[in-house]
Amino acid sequence: MSQKTTLDNGLRIVTEHMPHTRSASICIFVKAGSRYESNAFGGISHFVEHMLFRGTEKRPTSGEISAEIEGVGGSLNAATDRETTVYWCKVPQPHFRRGLDVLCDMLTASRFDPDDVEKERTVIIEEINMSYDAPSSKVGLLIDELVWHGHPLGRDIAGTKKSVGKLTRPALVSYMTQRYRPTGVVISIAGNVTHNEAVMAVKQRLGRWKALGQGKGFLPYVAKPGRRLKVERRDIEQTHLCLSVPGLSSFDPRRYALDIMNVLLGEGMSSRLFTRVRDELGLAYSISSFTEHLYDTGTLTIYAGVDTSKLTLALEAITGELTRLRYEMVPKAELTKAKELAKGRLLLRLEDSRSVAGWQGAQEISKDVILTIDEVVTQIESVTTDSLRQLAAEYFKPEHYRLAVVGPVKELNRLNGVLRE
Repeated sequence: MSQKTTLDNGLRIVTEHMPHTRSASICIFVKAGSRYESNAFGGISHFVEHMLFRGTEKRPTSGEISAEIEGVGGSLNAATDRETTVYWCKVPQPHFRRGLDVLCDMLTASRFDPDDVEKERTVIIEEINMSYDAPSSKVGLLIDELVWHGHPLGRDIAGTKKSVGKLTRPALVSYMTQRYRPTGVVISIAGNVTHNEAVMAVKQRLGRWKALGQGKGFLPYVAKPGRRLKVERRDIEQTHLCLSVPGLSSFDPRRYALDIMNVLLGEGMSSRLFTRVRDELGLAYSISSFTEHLYDTGTLTIYAGVDTSKLTLALEAITGELTRLRYEMVPKAELTKAKELAKGRLLLRLEDSRSVAGWQGAQEISKDVILTIDEVVTQIESVTTDSLRQLAAEYFKPEHYRLAVVGPVKELNRLNGVLRE
């Protein structure tokens, strides 16, 4: 069971004692992500994340930082998303304090050496190039632009080559000062470490940490009319597509029903999309779906890679499955199977200390509350065939479809037709 302590400076510590493990995992969640950025500063959250690995006063090089963790068999990494940035490490339990010290050192004493800023700028631009070059990644960027048209959520989290090219060291330091504040940070610890031990260790390292700036809020998302189709023509062997419909925020209680709908549609080889599009029709090798829940919006997106000559057939098959869910009740046996898959994957994932640390920390930073596994299982069990039908009727309408395509596509009329059907 998760425990929580808030230090006098507002820093939150959440823990899960897992005495059966031999590891300790630490996740530091920060309220810093791409939706907090203006167009001119696009990618700054991601840039700051990279810079924290470049060196501190105590560990001046990236090699020294990584060696501290890898030298005891541990792992260290980070990720920037739309609403949060997370830094994490997993170490053998005897080295818990070492892992915590490294992360806290990065958080509070990174140097932002000017030469390192320029080196990392080049690295990030190459990361952007890599995303643009990979069709499966680029189609994901295009669908985001369509779904969240004109909003920071629709931008690439890494920014653009232009915006990254203009970010200065003072801008990076200023942004970090604004967003990296004790009240906007959650430290989540899971493994063979007691709550008291974790709190004492964090308090020793960060108990006197003070905010040096005032963080700004983010622009709320309000849906507005925009393009529904975006095609990037490329001379490649396969066409990649993303079809998206509006979803639900992380605070909407119906999100669990939408997640079960997603399981039915595109999770696993027994899902409806895999069965219909790949097994029965042979139109795609890769097809899946996923949901995303944010503070005030969300999506359900279907991805597939198909033979270009079969693109229209694949789209018709995909939208056909969405239409089925609008007009036909999901059989109870199929719903039960989807629930068991969702519960089983959750339970298996949370056997790992890093997954547990991520699970509880993500909930605390975004919603200020941590649901237990049993509470989430109860929510999953409460999903009914009626609730699925209602969601499908509301969201799986052709006028809600957004379609992004990357490939050697020539005829667009049929694609527009699919969006109107």
